[in-house]
Amino acid sequence: MSLNETFPAQNCPFCGDDALKRAVAIIGSVLALSDKFPVTPGHVLIVPRRHTQDYFTMTPEEYRDAEELLAKLRTQILGSDPTVVGFNVGANCGQAAGQTIEHAHIHLIPRRLGDTPNPTGGIRGAIPERMAYESTPRSNK
Repeated sequence: MSLNETFPAQNCPFCGDDALKRAVAIIGSVLALSDKFPVTPGHVLIVPRRHTQDYFTMTPEEYRDAEELLAKLRTQILGSDPTVVGFNVGANCGQAAGQTIEHAHIHLIPRRLGDTPNPTGGIRGAIPERMAYESTPRSNK
C-alpha cells in the first residue's frame, strides 16, 4: 500500500512513497519524518499518512496515533540524548501562523539548556516581542 492511496496531493513533500521511505517511525495512521530544516538536533515532524490541510482537519484516529507517536519519540530521544531536558510541541495552521506545507504536521523539537539565551515564553516566540511575559496580562492587539 502506498502512503496516501486515497488522498495523495501533487507536489506535497509529505505524500507519496518517498515520504514513507524517509519515515523514522510509523504508528497506524501517522509517521515521523526528520525535519529538513531542524530548529535543534532531533527535530521531527509527525505527519498523517492521509493528505489533510492542518492539525484541525485530522481525524480522531490521527490525533490518537499522533499522541502515541509523540510519546514514543520523546522516550527515544530522552534515552539516546542526555542533553535533552525539554520539548516544544506545536503545529502551524494557516499561512498567517507560518504553515508553509499544506499537509498537517506536528513539530516535536527537543530542547537543551542554553540552546537559546532566554527560553521563557517558549512557543510564544512565534511573535518575538510577545515571548517574554509579565504577571499582568496584555491585550491581544
